Amino acid sequence: MSTDENRNEHEELNEALEAAKEEAQTTEGDATGGETSEVDALKAQVQQFQEQMLRSQAEMQNVRRRAEIDVEKAHKFALEKFVKELLPVADSLEKALESTEGQEESGKLVASIREGVEMTLSLFMASLKKFNVEQVNPVGEPFDPRQHEAMSMVPAPDAEPNSVVAVVQKGYLLNGRVVRPAMVVVAKAEDAPKIDEQA
Repeated sequence: MSTDENRNEHEELNEALEAAKEEAQTTEGDATGGETSEVDALKAQVQQFQEQMLRSQAEMQNVRRRAEIDVEKAHKFALEKFVKELLPVADSLEKALESTEGQEESGKLVASIREGVEMTLSLFMASLKKFNVEQVNPVGEPFDPRQHEAMSMVPAPDAEPNSVVAVVQKGYLLNGRVVRPAMVVVAKAEDAPKIDEQA
């Protein structure tokens, strides 16, 4: 082998080596670029999953809070139907007391019946109060459509306009919620326009 051939071979080897280095660098650059884009994609996916997790946790807290409120309301107002059924009993006892008013001279029998009804009514009202049932007797108070039901309006020069002058039937509240509105008669303002009640 001559020196020229050696030199040519050597140059060919160097050129091949240079070509291989360039190719390796290009491939490495592509791989690094590919890894970078893949890492960015994974980071974006991780962030998306974290946001979904936070939303899920917030939704679970909201569901838990709503359930607690529903349970609390169920405990507070579970007796509502039962209380509604008991209210006519209170009304009947009150009517019995009203019917014995002015009957004191009728004898001991009426007096003892009246006393028994008074005791029964007070015991009944105390029992209702234990379960947060309040009686609404709004005589003299301003008319409140959330708690009162107007049966009629009458001229009442002694009373404030739109105030309750008489209670036809007492109302009741359970934990502040109306179980039965009070049926009332409301004072009409003297200069109020005439209302056609037959319409």
